[in-house]
Amino acid sequence: MSADPSRLAPETPTDAAPAQKQDFVRQIVRDDLASGKHQAVRTRFPPEPNGYLHIGHAKAICLDFGVASEFGGRCNLRFDDTNPAKEDPEYVEAIQEDVRWLGFEWAELRHASDYFEMFYLAAQKLIRQGDAFVCDLSAEEVRAYRGSLNEPGRNSPYRERSVEENLDLFARMRAGEFADGARTLRAKIDMASGNINLRDPALYRIKKVAHQNTGDAWPIYPMYDFAHSLSDSCEGITHSLCTLEFEDHRPLYDWCVARVDLPNSPDLLAPLLAKGYPNEAAIPRQIEFSRANLNYTVMSKRKLMVLVQEKLVDGWDDPRMPTLQGIRRRGYTPASLRLWAERLGVSKQNSVIDYSVLEGCLREDLDAAAARRMAVIDPLKLVIANLPDSHEESLHFANHPKDERFGSRQVPFSNQLWIEREDFEEVPPKGFKRLIPSGEVRLRGAGILRCDEVIKDESGKIVELRGTLDPESRPGMAGADRKIKGTIHWVSARHAAQAQIRLYDRLFDVAAPDDDSDGKTYQDHLNPNSRRTVVGYVEPSAAQAAPEQAFQFERVGYFVADRYDHRSDAPVFNRSVTLRDTWASKE
Repeated sequence: MSADPSRLAPETPTDAAPAQKQDFVRQIVRDDLASGKHQAVRTRFPPEPNGYLHIGHAKAICLDFGVASEFGGRCNLRFDDTNPAKEDPEYVEAIQEDVRWLGFEWAELRHASDYFEMFYLAAQKLIRQGDAFVCDLSAEEVRAYRGSLNEPGRNSPYRERSVEENLDLFARMRAGEFADGARTLRAKIDMASGNINLRDPALYRIKKVAHQNTGDAWPIYPMYDFAHSLSDSCEGITHSLCTLEFEDHRPLYDWCVARVDLPNSPDLLAPLLAKGYPNEAAIPRQIEFSRANLNYTVMSKRKLMVLVQEKLVDGWDDPRMPTLQGIRRRGYTPASLRLWAERLGVSKQNSVIDYSVLEGCLREDLDAAAARRMAVIDPLKLVIANLPDSHEESLHFANHPKDERFGSRQVPFSNQLWIEREDFEEVPPKGFKRLIPSGEVRLRGAGILRCDEVIKDESGKIVELRGTLDPESRPGMAGADRKIKGTIHWVSARHAAQAQIRLYDRLFDVAAPDDDSDGKTYQDHLNPNSRRTVVGYVEPSAAQAAPEQAFQFERVGYFVADRYDHRSDAPVFNRSVTLRDTWASKE
């Protein structure tokens, strides 16, 4: 038997350089480099560690890291950890694992919390410039003062406090003198602006919650827009890529960058330089692109959190979840997700992507990358009556029908087999081409079999078939040339390993689970058939799979050895995707 390299699919040789990707983001980068505006490209992937990453983040990761790589630049991984009440080191660890799993490595690992001292100094600078003030309005009062899309807001009664009073109050906020929510630091921009984000937004709030990195050092925390823009600026980010919902925030982003002016404010950078960070301060440009909206799922971290907390799924890494941890366990590959991101492209137009596009990318990857094995998930016993009970032999099978580099294997064969129950019909429907009473079918790699007898139990259920194998019909023999309409797969009942097989499907049974116009919530649309667990049988070499090893179970689908539960003595396989789209006829 030749070596089995199927644990790691062979690399495909690439003679030609990959085609240059064309989209508006990359064109901006090309233009900026060509004009001399930037000498090098700097991007970042800035997740908030308040949950697990989902498939929508895969597109952003591929873009952030991909653009940096394609233009010889660098991409940082930066955790925007400014809301410690919702953040957890568990999420930080998972996010790092996800980025690496997708095939990317960051230039530097950064945290917004690394810059807390700089943010504080920047806020003091804004106060001294008359660009920020301490406000005593409650959250409800701020909303009332803000106005609406059709009406301008009203200035806070605290807006004209003196610089000295604002500096004093802000220092006392920093010292922890005031209760949570008692005061905020707000930017002084324009309460009549048509963009509500510019109506004196909050820059700091009081939140006496310990932070996973800074402990109890800070009773105040910067708001996302303030911290995010200055983090980009101090890291020298050239192109700050984000999704379209931040387009209305861009004027605030630019305002913070311009008014703080880190490149010309060495005193603000002093705390970072003292920590050993380089002086890379620059003026970043925010560019928005459409997010990856996928039907038959929800992408809201809040809603995914509810599914986990209410135990409607089995955790963040449930293979039905759209989290990267979940779809990884389901059997999705980094290559399939990178292909998906490439197929989606980069545009300014929001749209909903059909789930079948994602599944198609996985099929395309696994068709080339997954070795083949035989497995039976709904077993029906087949006894070959013209072979003795002692009959045992090994049959030679290629590991991949299209790629000799995968090698081959030996598969045990005996007179007792398991076949798929759906491959036999006592009363066949029109067009049925598999096994029927007195009919013939080709057993994959073993020859032509005729069904002679159907055995049933007391309830009338078929429990066994008996048949005769034509000894002259093995592949390569003259008798194999007879025209037989159907071919079915099998495993030797004497040698096969019993396996737990989890048949996963889409988590929701409607295309738009977020649409509550019918009075139902996304939880009402959970698919009751999203997981079915059966006991089946796999050929011995499949049982020896390493966790996360993928196979095509011939004629059944693509499966992966479960990342956590699979053992060679107790195999567990998850269905990653069916061989073809089974939802097309439902839609």
